Amino acid sequence: MATAVRFTLEELAEVAPGHAVEVRVPPAGAVQCVEGPRHTRGTPPNVVETDPQTWLRLVTGSMTWQEARAAGAVSASGDRADVSHLLPLQAARER
Repeated sequence: MATAVRFTLEELAEVAPGHAVEVRVPPAGAVQCVEGPRHTRGTPPNVVETDPQTWLRLVTGSMTWQEARAAGAVSASGDRADVSHLLPLQAARER
């Protein structure tokens, strides 16, 4: 499961390069993505955090962002933390 999470986090960073949002899926990994102001110190202003099972459900499309938020399975703080437009991940997505 950890390998799948890390791979999909890397894929997210390729689809949406940048440093404005930090996506955390402890204990498997974290990545910075989405264009915008670069974060350099302390806790980033835009953070998404969820567990590995929820993350994999989000990236495969078996759960929507709205469902995960409503269930309290994902936390998102900051103006840019809504990454629903990037999910589900698709290898064929235009870049």
